Amino acid sequence: MNGSKESSKEGSKERAEGAAGAADAALAQSGWHGSEDAMLDDEAIIALSKGWLEEAVIGLNLCPFANAVHKRGQIAWKVSPARTPEALLEDLGQALQSLLDTPATSTDTSLLIHPWVLQDFLDFNDFLSVADDLLEDSGLAGVIQIASFHPNYRFGGVDADDITNHTNRSPFPMLHLLREDSLDKAIAAMPDSEEIVERNLETLRQLGEPGWQALQQRIRSKATRG
Repeated sequence: MNGSKESSKEGSKERAEGAAGAADAALAQSGWHGSEDAMLDDEAIIALSKGWLEEAVIGLNLCPFANAVHKRGQIAWKVSPARTPEALLEDLGQALQSLLDTPATSTDTSLLIHPWVLQDFLDFNDFLSVADDLLEDSGLAGVIQIASFHPNYRFGGVDADDITNHTNRSPFPMLHLLREDSLDKAIAAMPDSEEIVERNLETLRQLGEPGWQALQQRIRSKATRG
């Protein structure tokens, strides 16, 4: 019995290390950190993600709504330890409930970062349908909206190396939980909200790949200093 338990523990450890290694390699390929980096802990993961929010999302004005909630400290940052889509779905359910249980004045939106699962973008994209089903089954469709970001995000009909994909490329795979009411108010307060997408595409085209790589380096350096 003891030998069987030990073998099970070793197998679980090997699977966890394999998932972490795959995530580390995927991040290295995306340019967010070097393959020689040590395993990132939750604090480092959040630091890099916050740097991306501040320098890319807010700095490039990709989301005009992000600055206000960030300055007010109304974003909940959560790192999922999930190694499987099933475990991630459980964490997503908990994150949704946590957001519902918290007043919008305290936490208006939530980012669920999941570095160790769904590193492949196609797998991640498939999971989004599962996430939407969870909203439907929980009666949250029209209450909460889930936006998606990924290191290798790719829009449909767009080449993988197209610079405009970077509007949704983040240091780690993550799910952004948004309150529909808050989103509606933010859009209503911005007359030119319909122009945001096209403006973002033009911003990335002007920045270019060298500019994006320089931005990544600045984010990495900022996270390391922090």
